[in-house]
Amino acid sequence: MTGTDDAVADDDALYVLTAILLTPAQFPSVLGDDYPAACAALGLEPYAEGYGLVLGQDSDGARWTVVVDDVSLVAVAIASWDCGMEYDLSPDDGSVVCALPGWPLAVAVAAPGVPAPHDPEPDPQADGEAPAPLSPPDTEVWGPAQRRLGADAIASQWADWRAQMDDATGAAPDDEATGSAPDDDAPQSPVAVAGPHPGIRLALAEARGYLDDPPPPGRIRSSFAPGDARMIRADGPGWSMVARTDDIAFMLLDEVPGEILPVRRGPELPGLLKALDAIAVRPS
Repeated sequence: MTGTDDAVADDDALYVLTAILLTPAQFPSVLGDDYPAACAALGLEPYAEGYGLVLGQDSDGARWTVVVDDVSLVAVAIASWDCGMEYDLSPDDGSVVCALPGWPLAVAVAAPGVPAPHDPEPDPQADGEAPAPLSPPDTEVWGPAQRRLGADAIASQWADWRAQMDDATGAAPDDEATGSAPDDDAPQSPVAVAGPHPGIRLALAEARGYLDDPPPPGRIRSSFAPGDARMIRADGPGWSMVARTDDIAFMLLDEVPGEILPVRRGPELPGLLKALDAIAVRPS
């Protein structure tokens, strides 16, 4: 990887557009099923402290992702922006780990007064060994990245998606799913609600297997939910699950493109979710 001092010249400022955390508890799911996989996608060591990813443009408009080890600084900036406050994110040079060409996620804004976002020209001194520019996944093709993005969308809009479902307090088995298509006012997501699928049973069995053989950090994550509940995000080979510990779960499978498979609580799901929460990584 090319260091920032070489990739972005000292007199060529980076116009920061947004930032993302890359930690065991919070990382762009599009990069992998767990934290080590997400780090590997960027050529980084999976340090427990994590990183911050700063996405911006140089004065030529080129896209850059600057990796910093000052996670607290990036977290404060993100929290400030989420509250509608201004925050000048200017990482110290000593905190910069590297600069990677391109962006791993789509960014809807651009820096004013510079050319439109584009990938930087290859470094002629890299002898063809420079990393290929990062790019967001193709949203037109269903695959692991799109599956994980779909689960993230459900987690962020849980109440809206949950409202599309019938009352899930019945005695249906925990590996049985039913559902109906959302109406035109349903939240935007790359997936649509679908009915039962046998792959759910296998995915739930693999999730239970995590209790005996803990997976890599970040494969199971737990975050805040209203009340005393927790939001669980779990991933595995070919599947993603998002659930609330006091409610149902939604499953997405690689083999069922563009569909959400609801999993009713039944007698076993509550215990599974509680157990997964106990071993999950949580934001500090």
